[in-house]
Amino acid sequence: MALAVLSTLPLVAGIHHMEIKPPRRLELRKEPITPLLVTNNCPEIIYPGISTQSGDGPKESGFKLDPGQTRNQTVSEDWQGRVWGRTNCSFNDDGTGPKSGHGRACRSGDCNGIVNCVVGGDVPVSLAEFTLDAGDGHTYYDISLVDGYNIPVAIVLQPLQNVSLDDIPPNLTNPSCQGTLGLLREKSYDPYSSGQERFLGTNSSYPLPFERDVDDHQVSRWCPWDLQQEPPDKPGDGVYPYPDDNIQRPAFNPCFSACAKNNRPEDCCTGEHNSPSSCQPSDYSKSVKKVCPDAYSYAFDDQTSTFIIPAGAGFEVVFCPGARSTNILATETEKLHQLAESGNVKQHQYQSAMGLKKMRDNLVVRRSVGTSSVRMNVALLVASFLSAVGVLCMAMW
Repeated sequence: MALAVLSTLPLVAGIHHMEIKPPRRLELRKEPITPLLVTNNCPEIIYPGISTQSGDGPKESGFKLDPGQTRNQTVSEDWQGRVWGRTNCSFNDDGTGPKSGHGRACRSGDCNGIVNCVVGGDVPVSLAEFTLDAGDGHTYYDISLVDGYNIPVAIVLQPLQNVSLDDIPPNLTNPSCQGTLGLLREKSYDPYSSGQERFLGTNSSYPLPFERDVDDHQVSRWCPWDLQQEPPDKPGDGVYPYPDDNIQRPAFNPCFSACAKNNRPEDCCTGEHNSPSSCQPSDYSKSVKKVCPDAYSYAFDDQTSTFIIPAGAGFEVVFCPGARSTNILATETEKLHQLAESGNVKQHQYQSAMGLKKMRDNLVVRRSVGTSSVRMNVALLVASFLSAVGVLCMAMW
């Protein structure tokens, strides 16, 4: 009955949690101690960048991260911001400019050529976006490819022994996007039986649902030719063929979104196209959803890309997480509906609550040691999300 009611609620067009200006909480902890971890599992050095939109951000907004390293910082419990990865960087000795003395310091994700970012990253770039407390008791987060894609990224919730979060199965909260050739595992890959007892905060009792259709051939060609950061030369008639398997693409192939590259109203959902009926997903957006089903792909994709949980968690952003992209939002619809509506999931659908607690206790919870716009109605966003999930549930039934 609840699903039927929710499915009749009007969808709120174009509301995204990063467009909401959260009210500053009056009773904040004295110190910003909410963990924000960033891990590099890529085979190369990256320079993560962090931008703060609201609340108190981390002490460092940009830094070098070697393969296998994790940087542990803290933010305020009402922080709102983005995390991205910069690649192929070369800075001067004090990190205040590119080593060459001019231009950009990084091939992708550059932030005015300096190590410690004070502006957002240059597109195309994969983003992890967070609104830790929108003023309604909820945390909203997503993986966004609205401005393009450069490297794989995952988000891992850190429940911090918070009672309202400990009982949430981790395979409902930890999305991953893997769209790079050479880093995608085979369709049948199972990390839990392949030597990884724990993967992105989950285990074999609570396994992540992976996308199982995309192969190396598809992941190497999902970006339209004209949206590649460094596209091949145009053929003789000056038109990009798409797809064209006779033209070799580079393994590292950042991809602009249609909006980021063309800035047209029909791609950016602005002006006369500022509604779901007048702004449809582009070929880029459709390709994103095939390769990374849980990623935010264009302006009106909020309801199929936003994760909503009770406020109070910390997070880890993992670059090049491995395995395959997740497909949580489409395959766990009913449970996500329960989570967004009530903040928990009926335990009879899972193993016992004690079993989940045991798993949480066995997982390594890395607490930080302090390594020293438009105002929207958030309730409408929750209603919008629940409405979309309700429609999906009804369709499945």
